[in-house]
Amino acid sequence: MSTIFGSSIGRKLLMSLSGLFLVVFLIVHLSINLLLLVPDGGVMFNVAANFMALPLIKYGLQPVLFAGFFVHIIYAAVLTAQNNKARGSAKYASGNNTKDVMWASKNMFVLGLTVSAFLVVHLIDFWVPLQITHAAESITIDGVEMHNTYALVNAALSESWRVVLYVIGALGLTIHLTHGFWSAFQTLGLSNSIWRSRWTVAGIAFAWIVGLGFSLIAILQFAFY
Repeated sequence: MSTIFGSSIGRKLLMSLSGLFLVVFLIVHLSINLLLLVPDGGVMFNVAANFMALPLIKYGLQPVLFAGFFVHIIYAAVLTAQNNKARGSAKYASGNNTKDVMWASKNMFVLGLTVSAFLVVHLIDFWVPLQITHAAESITIDGVEMHNTYALVNAALSESWRVVLYVIGALGLTIHLTHGFWSAFQTLGLSNSIWRSRWTVAGIAFAWIVGLGFSLIAILQFAFY
């Protein structure tokens, strides 16, 4: 097993599997964040956020999620270093002059660093006050006491510079996904001359839905809530 994942193919396989796992997380995360736009004073969003803080998820799925991010980032760095070493000086001659290659595919590591930097800010803004310092205020809904995550989000997105940062992070994620989505299926052997174009279109559509979704939520929260 260690030999498999120590090979170049094995590393790409882990990258693909961890990437698709994180895609599922993005779908869930965006779905919950859309509840911020429901004009109910944050009730539905707080209930959903409280559900995600249950022990089974907090101590079961959350470590798996962090592991997914860790594996994806580490193996991205390893594969990038290996590719650069293998190409040597040729990368300067062929890199950005390569035809028929998406810009995102040639800059995945830089885009990944952008998304990772945004992730760090996101954790500091929300995960730390909710689960480490417990600085977030509490609220009682239907007799259940929980963190007022809605108020925490509103406070963060009341600052224009943070909204700009979130939009930049979301757009970086969008461009990252336009290549990463179809590439994952190709690595898993689920792509051919026909499905390659289909996965590409699906990936671009999914990437922009996710990126614009997160961006619009941040902008609308800043403008109206």
